[in-house]
Amino acid sequence: MSGHSKWHNIQGRKSVQDAKRGKLFTKYTKGIIIASKDGGGNTDTNAALRTAVENAKKIGMPLDNIKRAIMRGTGELPGVSYEEYTYEAYGPAGTAFIVQISTDNKNRTVAELRKIFTNFGGSLAENGSVSWNFEKKGQVQLEETENMNYDDLFIVVADAGGEDLKEEEGIFTVYTEPQFLEEVKQKLEASGLKLGEANIVQVPKTLVKVTGEDAVRAVKLSDELENHDDVQDYYTNYDIDEEELRTIAEKLGS
Repeated sequence: MSGHSKWHNIQGRKSVQDAKRGKLFTKYTKGIIIASKDGGGNTDTNAALRTAVENAKKIGMPLDNIKRAIMRGTGELPGVSYEEYTYEAYGPAGTAFIVQISTDNKNRTVAELRKIFTNFGGSLAENGSVSWNFEKKGQVQLEETENMNYDDLFIVVADAGGEDLKEEEGIFTVYTEPQFLEEVKQKLEASGLKLGEANIVQVPKTLVKVTGEDAVRAVKLSDELENHDDVQDYYTNYDIDEEELRTIAEKLGS
């Protein structure tokens, strides 16, 4: 998994419970608006919306907020119109980034992204510059697996049609082909597992090892992207040892 995934696992559990909750609500609201705008407001027929709503519920978003977001997407309620864009970039030490944004002002957001990458030794790149090193996968996080071991979980995942199972920081993640994500989710739930977030993600094919100041810059860059309201998600191929990540987290006061 990418360094982003490791850093997110260290930061993510805490961030859902602190001041970042409001920013998460903003991001998930945008995701629901766009999904309902693209495919309609019925979660039974719109798989993207169903996934967005399920993920929003998992972070505690109130049902009224979810309903209003759907109605804004379908045009039943007035509101700001968001568009989705994907950008490629280089980070510290030649690392690669794919950034997915949702914005009502593309020019403003691109200028802000350019500044963020420049501040940490990177730059925005042309389309195709780094995307060749990533492949789309369905991803499902498992919850409440403390009493289960990898081998037992892998059998369940394989029976459900999952392609791979990985563990980092005690967190198990299932990977599958994107078109089978919904099917695998349903089978995992039917097997009795409790699921966390499920998404289509970009998984790097090869990783770039970064250490020292490059690692610090990469982590700070990740935090800037994580905290930007218009960044829905980002993917990167940097690889930092978990022990070094924890040391960086302590230095940054995380």
